[in-house]
Amino acid sequence: MAVKFKDLSPAEQQDHRDRMRHSAAHVLAEAVTKLFPDAQLTIGPSIEDGFYYDFAVSEPFTPDDLKKIELEMRNSIKANTEFIERETSRDEALELVKDNPYKVEILQGIPADERVTFCSHADGAFEDLCRGGHMERTGDIKACKLLSAAGAYWRGNENNTMLQRIYGTAWESRDAQKGYLKRIEEAEKRDHRKLGRSLGLFFFDPIAPASPFFLPKGAQVMNNLIDYVKELYVKYGYQEVMTPQIFNTDLWKRSGHLEAYADNMYFVDVDEREFGVKPMNCPAAAMLYLADSHSYRELPMRMADFGRLHRNERSGVTHGLMRVRSFVQDDAHIFCTMDQIGTEVLSFLDMVEESFTTLGFDSYRFELSLRPEKRVGSDDMWDKAEAALTEILDSSGQTYSVEAGEGAFYGPKIDIFVPDAIGRDWQLGTVQLDFSLPERFDLEYAAEDGTRQRPVVIHRAMYGSLERFLGVLIEHLAGAFPLWMAPVQAVVVPIADRHNDFCNEVGVKLKEAGIRVQVDDSNDRMNAKIRHAQLQKVPYMLVAGDREVEAGALAVRTRTGENLDPMSVNEVVEKLLTEIADRS
Repeated sequence: MAVKFKDLSPAEQQDHRDRMRHSAAHVLAEAVTKLFPDAQLTIGPSIEDGFYYDFAVSEPFTPDDLKKIELEMRNSIKANTEFIERETSRDEALELVKDNPYKVEILQGIPADERVTFCSHADGAFEDLCRGGHMERTGDIKACKLLSAAGAYWRGNENNTMLQRIYGTAWESRDAQKGYLKRIEEAEKRDHRKLGRSLGLFFFDPIAPASPFFLPKGAQVMNNLIDYVKELYVKYGYQEVMTPQIFNTDLWKRSGHLEAYADNMYFVDVDEREFGVKPMNCPAAAMLYLADSHSYRELPMRMADFGRLHRNERSGVTHGLMRVRSFVQDDAHIFCTMDQIGTEVLSFLDMVEESFTTLGFDSYRFELSLRPEKRVGSDDMWDKAEAALTEILDSSGQTYSVEAGEGAFYGPKIDIFVPDAIGRDWQLGTVQLDFSLPERFDLEYAAEDGTRQRPVVIHRAMYGSLERFLGVLIEHLAGAFPLWMAPVQAVVVPIADRHNDFCNEVGVKLKEAGIRVQVDDSNDRMNAKIRHAQLQKVPYMLVAGDREVEAGALAVRTRTGENLDPMSVNEVVEKLLTEIADRS
C-alpha cells in the first residue's frame, strides 16, 4: 500500500514535490513542442511552489496559448504514461541535440565524470536531456496549473537571447493547489510594489534602475523604522557611527571583498586611482577600530552604521524593494573577546525578539549557515567560528536547521526567518562571526595579562536591508501600518463646509501634539472622504458635523470601519498619543 503524502517526513514531502514539479515541467515541454513544433527547448527545473520551462520561440506566448498548452498537459497526465530515464554516450547525446544550440551548451557543461541521461514519456514520443528525478508516471501529477508567461534571458544573462518562460505550479492534491492559489491571490493584493504606488510611498524609474525613490510618506515610514532601531541601540548599548561612501580599492583588497565580491561592486576612477563604492560596511568598521588603540576594558565595542550601500545586482534578480541596488542596512559590528561571543549573540537575539514582536511578527526560526566553497580564512578559523555559533544555538533552547555551504565568505552565520501573514517565509535578521577581518586588518586589543590579542568581529542586522524589510512589512500588513508607523495617523473629516474652521483648529491641535494629521476640506461628500482615507490605510478618521462642533467633540472611526464612542478633542489626542507611545 502506497504511503500517503501526509505521512511522509518533511524532507520526503519536499522530495516528492520536487520530483512532481520537475515531471510537470517535462509534460509542459511536451505540450509546447506539440502545439509549437518550431519551439526549441532549453531548461525546465522545479522551483519553490512550482516549476518553469524556458523556450526559444519566435513570438511571446499569449493567455490563449497558455490555455491550450494546459489542456494538452491534462491530456498527457490523463494518459498516465511512464517516465523512463536512460543513460547515453556523449556522442549519442550530441547527435540527439545537435539542432538545439541551448541543449548543446548544456551538454558541453556537464562534467566529464557525470552521467549523461535523457528522460522520456508519452510512450517515447517525447524525450529531453535531463539529469533525472521524476515521478513514475504522468498520472502521479495530481494537480497542475499554468500561471503566467514572461521573458527571460538565457542563463539569466542580459547579453544572451531573450527566451519565453512559462511558470506553473503542481501539488499533491487539488485541495493543496487550491490553498496555494488562494495564497497567491492574497499575495497579489498585498504586492508591495502596487501598494507602494497607491499609498504614495515610493516608485522606481529607469533613470536609476532598481533604486527606489521614496516619496514623503515613504520617507516618513522609513524614518519611523530607523528611529525605532536607534531607540533599541540606546537600550542595548550601541554607538552610532558614520563612514564614507567610496574607498580606494586597496581597502577592498585588504578586506577580501575585491576577490570575493568584485562582480557585485561599482567602481569609479578618481585622480587616476580606482575606488569602489561600498557594498558592505565591514571594512569601514575595521578602519574605525584602527583609529585608536584599545584595551579589554573597552570591549565589547558595538558600532552601528546606517550607511547607504550599493550592489551591482543583475537586472534579472531585482524585484521591487526586495532586491535593489541602493539600500540602507540596520548594520552593526561588535568587536569583542572570544569569551564575550555568547553573551553578545544572545543579547542580539533578545533585541530581535523584542523588535519583531513590536512589528507584528510573532514567530520565527533560525538557520545556521556553514562554510561556503568560496571563502577566506583557514579551516581552523572556520572550525572555531562554527563551533561557537552551534554552542550558542544549542544553549538557547531554540530549534534550528543547518545549511552547509550557505555561510558568508568570511564566516558562518545565523539567519532568522519570519513567516508573514499569509505563511511566506522571509529571511530578515542575521548574525555572523568573523575571525578573518581582525587578521586582515591586524586588529588588536591589550588583554588583561598585558598581551596583544585579536578581537572577534560579530556582524549583525535585525532587518538587513531596510528597503527589503519595508517591502516585507508592507506585504505582511497589507499596507496598514500600526499607528506609530503610519505616515498619516489621522484624517479630520468635516461633514460640510461650515465645519471646516472647527476641523482645521482640530488639525492644528493634533499637529502641535506631534500627531501626523491631515484635514480633508475638499468638496467631496463625507462618505467619499472616509472611503479615500480607508483606501490610504489611515488608522483614524475624525468626523465633525453640527453636533460635534457644538460639543467640541469628534466622531471617531477606524480604517476597519469600526465606529468608536464620540470623544472630546483632548480625549482623541490622549488616545492617539498613548497608542503611539505603546507602539500597539
